[in-house]
Amino acid sequence: MQVASILIDRGTVITMDTQRRIIDNGAVVIEQDRIQAIGHRRDIVGTRKFDETIDASDMVVLPGLIDCHAHAGHGLLKSLGTDLGDSWNEACEKIYSQASSAEFWEAEAELATLERLKFGITCGVSLLGGGNSIYRSDDPIYAARHCAAVERVGIRSFLAVGPCPPPYPRTFTQWHDGRATNHTVSLEDQLETCESVIHANHATVGGRIHVCLVSPTVHPDEVSSAVNAQHAHALNQQALETRALSRRHGLLFTQDGHRRGSVQYAHDHLDLLGPDALLSHSIDLSDEEVAIAAATDTRIVHNPSAIAAIMGRCPVTELLDAGVTVVIGSDATAPDRSSDLFRHMQQCMHYHRRHFRDPSVLPPGKTLEMVTIDAARALGQSHVIGSLEAGKKADLILLDLFKPHTYPLQMPLYRAVYFANGNDVDTVIVDGKILMRGREAVTVDERAVLKRAAQESQLALERSGLEGLTRMPERVWGHSRF
Repeated sequence: MQVASILIDRGTVITMDTQRRIIDNGAVVIEQDRIQAIGHRRDIVGTRKFDETIDASDMVVLPGLIDCHAHAGHGLLKSLGTDLGDSWNEACEKIYSQASSAEFWEAEAELATLERLKFGITCGVSLLGGGNSIYRSDDPIYAARHCAAVERVGIRSFLAVGPCPPPYPRTFTQWHDGRATNHTVSLEDQLETCESVIHANHATVGGRIHVCLVSPTVHPDEVSSAVNAQHAHALNQQALETRALSRRHGLLFTQDGHRRGSVQYAHDHLDLLGPDALLSHSIDLSDEEVAIAAATDTRIVHNPSAIAAIMGRCPVTELLDAGVTVVIGSDATAPDRSSDLFRHMQQCMHYHRRHFRDPSVLPPGKTLEMVTIDAARALGQSHVIGSLEAGKKADLILLDLFKPHTYPLQMPLYRAVYFANGNDVDTVIVDGKILMRGREAVTVDERAVLKRAAQESQLALERSGLEGLTRMPERVWGHSRF
């Protein structure tokens, strides 16, 4: 709900401003969609009357959290076949390309965006599809329905659209009134879809929804092992043309699944890098690739809870020491993780501390920067979000820390980063609008969202014939490995 003026009173305010001020007994004044004033309550409140006053006693007031890497679609495929070899990736490809309707993508977006809201995420990047294989790029209707759902919930979003990798043409199935129709799309067709999505959805709903471009990561070993020269050329071409499209429209460019060798290949052979490039995972990078990221001001998304982080390590501390902007992504929602960025912050710290066997690695303040002001910088939005400062957009959350696992409220930064979880988020405000209050979403009917999600998930399973992947594997009990 939008009110003309809001006073958030008596909270502990962690500003994330340039001075990294933490204000005890603080106050934040919101006018329309902006922060009008912030400071100690004795200097702020006075005798002025406000349309609404929120008592933030025993709460920490933070900038809204920013999730820099997640996947649209995955919210309706939670855990599906995840413990059965490569069944998860195969299920994603089949459902996204053959068994998903426009209603599927809208229901999933509403569910995933509601999940973000409940966990205090006020802005996030969502790739319209799964991993490095299938993006729903055959028709702009899927992006449109995704954006409509995000608009209803009310947070900010960067929707990443782009072509699938070769071979082309790609076959997709469209569903209308329970009937399936197959059609094929070329690389050019998919890029035309991207153009349509940009024109229809970028910088809409008051600038809360942005479109960015995603292109499958090209790994040098894939090029060298391509079945023929034409296929090798196509691998490069989809990246080159998508990057050209992002530059032509001045949009963020992102890629999923980087690992050793691919960052250098993207730089040396494809000229993809720069301050508007956001590379996810980036595991086992060489020292030269760390230097390339620093020299080009390319931004890196670390996904500490992802399966890729099990297979290799993103050299976060080395990148940070080289001056690279590194941020955190949930890689949510599935197969085995949620959007809870508190969980991922804690995972990030423990992951790298264990690597170095050093508990001083990644202090909680640095880790919080990676999901607030640094994340805003990576998205080109640090002038409007990412910190609590007068003149910036009023995107903020209230953490209720009057709980056994977070109380007493000494060292509030430590309580928030080390001990809190997403379910401690009490209130969420975006653009000066209260979207959640007392853990109840204001803008959507939560029960209706959950029921639509369950219905569309079941329909996709029936269309794809993958119901069997919902059964638990026998080796889940009594074995050290699946």
